[in-house]
Amino acid sequence: MLAMSTSPTDSAAHQKISEAERRPSARVGAVLFRHRGWLPVPFLLVPLLAHGTTDAMNWILGVLFIVLGESIRLAGVAAAGTVTRRRSRTVQRLVTYGIFAWMRNPLYVGNLLIWLGFIVISGVFWFLPVAIALFAIEYTLIVRYEEGVLESIFGAEYLRYKDRTSRWFPRPPGDDEEGEHHWGEAWRSEVSTFLQYIAITAAFIAKDRFFQNV
Repeated sequence: MLAMSTSPTDSAAHQKISEAERRPSARVGAVLFRHRGWLPVPFLLVPLLAHGTTDAMNWILGVLFIVLGESIRLAGVAAAGTVTRRRSRTVQRLVTYGIFAWMRNPLYVGNLLIWLGFIVISGVFWFLPVAIALFAIEYTLIVRYEEGVLESIFGAEYLRYKDRTSRWFPRPPGDDEEGEHHWGEAWRSEVSTFLQYIAITAAFIAKDRFFQNV
């Protein structure tokens, strides 16, 4: 995850292109990175169109996944700021505290949990392993690009952070590094995301009622 906060940095560092950023996987990831906002949308068409049995337990488990995923997202945005959503490679300083001390890509981990939650709600369980595989491929390629960019800009500083912090699975940090968290900004920036959740939930409710009447 491109997670930085505002602070001047040496402009010469921005001009260096690391070997990691030149790799074919990183180049494919760069294309996916530019379109990452809408890429999950086609995945929703399957659980929305495929027949599935939705019951109370599906809703409970699905909402738990969504709440957990959104909590991780909020923690990431609060630590790094809304800069994490930018598609520019103009970045300033690594954010290595908070949730970013536990894992390097909390927003993507949160996204995966959220989308899995909606699939669980839909009851189209056969699609779960397919969705996990698709997201794994997409996010791995995007992260290859992001890691190449961060290595280009921050060099050894990023490599040290990379060595001590897990890419996906949370791991307790070895130090107690602290930094600012802007929770108000994080909540405001997620308003559009919350509206998407409401729209998707309404779509699943409408689908469930449609199948009941068929």
